[in-house]
Amino acid sequence: MMLRRLTTCLLVGIALTAMGSFGYTYFTLVTTGERMTEAAGSLLASLDDEQKKAALLPYDSDKRVDWHFIPKDQRKGAQIKHMTEAQREKTHQLLQVALSQVGYDKTTKIITLETLLKHLQTQGPIRDPLRYYVTLFGEPKADSRWGLSFEGHHLSLNFVVEGEKVISSSPHALCTNPAELKDDYLEDFPKGMRVLADEETLAYDLVNSLSDKQRKKAIFAAESLAEIRAPGEPHPPTEEPVGIAASDLNEKQAETLRKLIDVYINNVPQDVANERRSALKDAGFEKIHFGWAGGLKEGVPHYYRVQGPSFVIELVNSQPDQAGNLANHVHCVWRDMRGDFALPIQ
Repeated sequence: MMLRRLTTCLLVGIALTAMGSFGYTYFTLVTTGERMTEAAGSLLASLDDEQKKAALLPYDSDKRVDWHFIPKDQRKGAQIKHMTEAQREKTHQLLQVALSQVGYDKTTKIITLETLLKHLQTQGPIRDPLRYYVTLFGEPKADSRWGLSFEGHHLSLNFVVEGEKVISSSPHALCTNPAELKDDYLEDFPKGMRVLADEETLAYDLVNSLSDKQRKKAIFAAESLAEIRAPGEPHPPTEEPVGIAASDLNEKQAETLRKLIDVYINNVPQDVANERRSALKDAGFEKIHFGWAGGLKEGVPHYYRVQGPSFVIELVNSQPDQAGNLANHVHCVWRDMRGDFALPIQ
């Protein structure tokens, strides 16, 4: 019986190899771009005329590069609050194919934190987990270029799809307040909950592993920046990198830096992540710089930047949370040094 099964497996393998040699494939992998186009088309078809007017804009609209993660009274796009349950489900299906599972989990947890912020604050901006907006720029078709924005407080996710490929996935901003829950609050918000934990802990591990000589290179300012640079601008700043070069790190430190970068890369599906990783590799890992500003322990305002020729990561934690805990409010972003929104930097 065992021999018969082994023979069958070998025959199947030979058959599949033969099919490949004649130009046939056993299956075809569907790309993220294709899945996004299908999901976006399904969402668009479910909207009424008024919703479509808000959700569908020309690809070259100025609003395509109008992005931000701060609370705003008005935003582009169709608001989730005004959708039916079926339409909300289709919106989330689009997010699920545009993001990896870990990226989608972070996104949905950031959205749910609006419920906690509403509970904690006595006055201030509107807090509502349904106050998020989806915008399509250009008709989502297999033979066209189109864009996607999903945005609201503490989120700004931007994509451009052309044909089968996602050709841009930036700016990609994820933020949390509180960064870490210091107490038990409402149900589903336990003490210790931390949506963007790896983004901070790996950076702490790296900066605190540096020798005195290395820290002199890595730490470029004694005090933290107040905010990431150029939020809301169409492109990231093009200034030279700051901090210590990856070539000046030892093997263990370089591995920690790789893990930190991967945390950001892996927020998108595997094929899109592979494109990010390939661009990084082509440019040279040794050209990446890690820069730090501010305190070296939790609860003290801090900022870091990881910059290579193809990307820049920034994280700042300088604001108190809603309950008054110091440096417990994170903003972080992945941007493309070659140009966000599939637009080359002039």
